[in-house]
Amino acid sequence: MSVEQTAEHPAFLKLLSALFYAGSSFLITVVNKTVLTSFRFPSYLCLGVGQMFTTIVVLYLAKMSRLVHFPDFDRSILLKIFPLPLLYVGNHVTGLASTKKLSLPMFTVLRKFTILMTMMLEAYILRKTFPKHIVYCVVAIVFGAVVAASSDLAFDVEGYTFILLNDAFTAASGVYTKKKLGDQELGKYGVLFYNSFIIVFPTLLASAATGDLHKAAMFNGWTKGTFLFCFLMSCFMGFVLMYSIILCSYYNSALTTTVVGAIKNVAVAYVGIFVGGDYIFSWKNFLGLSICMSGGLVYSYLTFSNKTPASNAGLQEVKVHITEESRKD
Repeated sequence: MSVEQTAEHPAFLKLLSALFYAGSSFLITVVNKTVLTSFRFPSYLCLGVGQMFTTIVVLYLAKMSRLVHFPDFDRSILLKIFPLPLLYVGNHVTGLASTKKLSLPMFTVLRKFTILMTMMLEAYILRKTFPKHIVYCVVAIVFGAVVAASSDLAFDVEGYTFILLNDAFTAASGVYTKKKLGDQELGKYGVLFYNSFIIVFPTLLASAATGDLHKAAMFNGWTKGTFLFCFLMSCFMGFVLMYSIILCSYYNSALTTTVVGAIKNVAVAYVGIFVGGDYIFSWKNFLGLSICMSGGLVYSYLTFSNKTPASNAGLQEVKVHITEESRKD
């Protein structure tokens, strides 16, 4: 798509990037749950390393083929991208750990607290303000999450701790990603590549030091074709998800990206009732899920139908990015 076409269809790009992220997030959640729960793969750190390594390889090959462009590594990159690598690895590790510990529906419900955290961080770090109806939508989503979580008959202290930490890391990562995307020298692909490049080896060392890597090496499922397929699919989808998050944050606000992640949970939550085998049904939980999704759908309608000041601000951000990209070309 040319710069002129991009300028004519900012709303289309906002929506398309959001749908791409929602689809990617849905698929990787199901695939990760299959690998970690159905196949009982013992090493979520090893799975995370595989996803990071796949991202590095794919982007490096794309750079060598001149399909994408981002700057070569130098010491200034570390300062430009900090603290994203730390937030990213925290988000990745706690996300995989909570996926293993919680049922799919409860995982997706408790992820809703990311939205409230993101709104607070955007107001504090990016100095953004939000119209009242957007705040009401966020409150409805979080309220629904509280209702659903209050009836969780499979309560797991460790799982809840991981998921709330994951919410905090995700919110901070989203807001700082939006902030770093303003650095046109790094660009979308530079942010994505150097995030993974900087943290993949420390994560691998941590996996080895904790015995997580040894558990992965001793896993007896490596000879099964179905497991290998799911594991490789998870690694590839890890790259796709990270790219979709960057793309959605590029064209939308950090809060919108977070809410889109919540919307895709409509499918994940209800599919999780039938897939995974660890969901315990209750009407209170189902009601809470429905409240969450209703708030998220209203937020999405208000945002993508361009009826809020925040949406207009998002359009302006896209125009700024387009102008700067056209100057580069």
